[in-house]
Amino acid sequence: MRFLIIGGSGQVGSRLTSRLRELGHEVAVGSRDTGVDAVTGEGLGDAMIGADVVVDVLNTGEMDAAAATAFFRGTTERLLAAEHSTGVRHHVLLSIVGADRARANGYYVGKVAQEEAVRDGDIPFTIVRATQFHHFVPTIADWLTFDGTVRAGELLLQLVDVDDVVDLLAEVALGAPMGDTVDLAGPERFRLDDLLRATLAAASDERIVRSVEGSVLGADAADSLVPLGSHRTGTRRYPVPVPSGGEHTA
Repeated sequence: MRFLIIGGSGQVGSRLTSRLRELGHEVAVGSRDTGVDAVTGEGLGDAMIGADVVVDVLNTGEMDAAAATAFFRGTTERLLAAEHSTGVRHHVLLSIVGADRARANGYYVGKVAQEEAVRDGDIPFTIVRATQFHHFVPTIADWLTFDGTVRAGELLLQLVDVDDVVDLLAEVALGAPMGDTVDLAGPERFRLDDLLRATLAAASDERIVRSVEGSVLGADAADSLVPLGSHRTGTRRYPVPVPSGGEHTA
């Protein structure tokens, strides 16, 4: 099979490219470095010629809802149009567990709009929703730091390792389109405040983590960002031990 990975030079895309090539498949990388720009549409058509499956793992740093929506919906609509004209048979999208339940977060609003664009398109699809990545935790701590103190609520996170995400993306890309979503989470569930305390301590980061009430990361409910129904579970555990009082079995 021939695959085109949009965002193929990033952390997920580069690993997925390697994994599929190891399995003997032909994989093209779609990124600005290879002359493929999903924002402008430059090079999309040529890159998709002969591709059976397009996997979209493109990302943005936009946190404003309007900007994130414009990015994710715009790039997705351009991808789907190019796929239609070149005969691509399967569109695979990487999205986020709970994005539709944390609508005060502008980035998640954009991901929901992206999912809607995929569903509204005419290319057979599968949407893989993953929880937050292990390596993303320090960034969350930085987002929640005010005057040197990390203010974290009792939000639940069920972190997943990037390689578990790549495993599932490869499996889905090699299979038939589901026309639906599949959720993926790690094997452990933690409270955000406990998780941040353990992670910062392991890094000898002296910031204090204070537990606060109310919305955190745009999530109104404690279980907004964990799977609520059936889901796939990764095998790789979080690399930092978290106190047993803050750990929950998924």
